Amino acid sequence: MNNSDFVVRFAGEGGQGMVTSAEGLAQAAAQVGYHVQTFVTFPSQIMGGPTFAQTRLSASPILSSGDYLDALVCFNKEAYETHKDDVRDGGVVIYNSEDFQLDDSSNSVGLPFAELAKSTGNARAENMIVIGAFAHLISMPREYLETFVTKRFTRGRPGDEEIIRANIEALQLGGNEISKSGFQLGELPPPQPPEGDQILIKGNDNLSLGAIAAGVNYFVGYPISPATTILVYMERNLVGPGRFVYQAGSEIESINAIVGGGYSGAKAMTSTAGPGFSLMSEGIGLAWMAEIPLVIADIQRGGPATGLPTKTEQSDFLAALHPAHGDASIPVIAPGSVEECYDAAVHAFNWAERYQGPVVILSDHQLSERSQNIPRPNPNAIPIERRNVYSGNNGYLRYEGESVSPMPLPGGKGAYVANASEHDPSGDTTHLPHRHVEMTERRFAKLKLLENEHFESLNTQSSIAVIPWGATKGSMKEAYDILEAQGLDIAWYYTMFLHPLPIKLLEELQSKDLVIVPELNYLGQFASYLKTLDVRAKAITKYEGLPFKVADLVDKITETVTEFRSRKVRA
Repeated sequence: MNNSDFVVRFAGEGGQGMVTSAEGLAQAAAQVGYHVQTFVTFPSQIMGGPTFAQTRLSASPILSSGDYLDALVCFNKEAYETHKDDVRDGGVVIYNSEDFQLDDSSNSVGLPFAELAKSTGNARAENMIVIGAFAHLISMPREYLETFVTKRFTRGRPGDEEIIRANIEALQLGGNEISKSGFQLGELPPPQPPEGDQILIKGNDNLSLGAIAAGVNYFVGYPISPATTILVYMERNLVGPGRFVYQAGSEIESINAIVGGGYSGAKAMTSTAGPGFSLMSEGIGLAWMAEIPLVIADIQRGGPATGLPTKTEQSDFLAALHPAHGDASIPVIAPGSVEECYDAAVHAFNWAERYQGPVVILSDHQLSERSQNIPRPNPNAIPIERRNVYSGNNGYLRYEGESVSPMPLPGGKGAYVANASEHDPSGDTTHLPHRHVEMTERRFAKLKLLENEHFESLNTQSSIAVIPWGATKGSMKEAYDILEAQGLDIAWYYTMFLHPLPIKLLEELQSKDLVIVPELNYLGQFASYLKTLDVRAKAITKYEGLPFKVADLVDKITETVTEFRSRKVRA
């Protein structure tokens, strides 16, 4: 039985090696040319608590992490009870027989994970035991895994050879033990490597790469899940003359520091999650008022308050749109894939320079932790926009007119005051009504400079459309392809540029009888925003801390379209 696509989930307690197993399998498969995507979710404890990590691998491109499981690897009984219903008919459960036993063995097999690992001389090799077992179920050539282990642990350190030997033996033991069960899931076809160079990377790392390519040279952040890895990446890689990285004592310190950095001429950035973003509100308002370029990456998690700190959600959109009090409307870019994280960062810095103000990158937990093989980013693909620096004489009116104006550098010609109060064209504080009107209209007029970005569209003649945003893109595109094959007449739209929307995209959405918006929040936040723009939008929502399943989207969209068309006929 051939199958080009397999999904395996490793589930148990945090610290038992689920993430290591999922990512190790993904790395091994990606190295030989398969397409891979992982999904990880865990509790907020440092150790312990229910955790699972999932890997999907395929000979064809992958859009989502997969709905149902071909194999479930359970490290304890709780994991089995929690995840057993996600195993498809014909799927296999591999469980830790040292922890519990299952009476029904029609689709399950118990292995003594720890005992087998210890027999290799490496008690930490349990993850290789279960990877080897799964690889046997899909007839994945063992040399793929052995090559991965050899490459992974050849580090030029004493003991490397022994570690490699023990891990390869663990792979073999896992495969040999599972072979006794007689179970088989199918035969993975040979890989068909994608064209061009590929890298296996997580969303937050690729976002960081994009920021560095865009020229970030001043980064200040405070640790908070799931954004901490951006700060760590910058600490390790944004090094050298003219580059500054600092771990601040709070989110308030972070935003105020990068306001200063942007004012001084640096390309400044911070990263945070929802609770930290809330604390940055006043500082973001200052950057809007003073027209200072900077970038804030908000990696969304479940909320409000502490909420679900290690689960995924798309519930910060309205906060990102209007984070400050008063009349302020911040540009928002939301990547929809690991690959787009890089582009989103580059475009965010370009936007910040182009309109001279703060820009929010709105990613989320599932993208931050997702590993996926993607084309190696091309740093020359997107032109980098530089600071428009003033070089004239003193007496310069920094805030004159309704368009952007060159920015003086502190200590240079045209130096000006940029404070949090309303000001006149020179930057001097004023409370005169006509000046507040003048400056408010100036700040909002600059947003028009961002309205001409690109977007995706398919079957645009249909009167009903679907438009996902953020990381929901992959699941929705997979669902859309299924719906199209089933003959459902529906248009597809997508863009990472959420505010302001590309003007041509907005015009097309406004012409539709119905625009369906799948999003991971209770309020239907992006749909409500579209309604303010005269788009007849309807949200499909989910707020469990987990991404959409493709099958659920297919069912809900079919139901929504059928009901809408039936109601229209009756009318």
